[in-house]
Amino acid sequence: MSPAPIPPQSATFLLEEAAARDPALTRRLALLRILLDERYLDRQQLVMRLASSAGPSCFGSAWEDVFYRDMRVVKAALAAAGYRLRYSRDPKHSGYYLAGQPALSDELRKTIRQSVAEIDRVQIGVFQRMSPANRFRLGCSVTDTARDAVAYRLRQQNPQLSPIQASFQAVQGRPFSEENHGQ
Repeated sequence: MSPAPIPPQSATFLLEEAAARDPALTRRLALLRILLDERYLDRQQLVMRLASSAGPSCFGSAWEDVFYRDMRVVKAALAAAGYRLRYSRDPKHSGYYLAGQPALSDELRKTIRQSVAEIDRVQIGVFQRMSPANRFRLGCSVTDTARDAVAYRLRQQNPQLSPIQASFQAVQGRPFSEENHGQ
């Protein structure tokens, strides 16, 4: 008798829970998700994307070795699902891609189409007339407001957090501690 199949939601939960404790798994899952959504990203672009989602020091000091080990594992994971990860050196389309797949996943294309449909042409005109300094200030203000809203929500859920701890967690996506403060 074979074991009962694991529901995909349960497998995803277990995988995410393990990734929260394992930096290599966190990087590899992020890398897998990026490659499933986008094509023709080179090593530098992938490293930058991973650093933005998994943290700037996610690779440690031997980042090249770690990146290539991660790529080998991700390539095997993609192959297990029937994908072929390749690298193109064509100047117009260079970087890693999934053979036989479009440049963007259907999900990402759908998201982009929905975002474009929400663009307010009048508001774009207002932004274009603003000076670069004013656009920068507006961008900083929006970012600060978003961070403050997330920090406020975190403090409501965790009253023991200080404003600094909540702000750190809002930006870094991980709890504040003496070890990771200032990294």
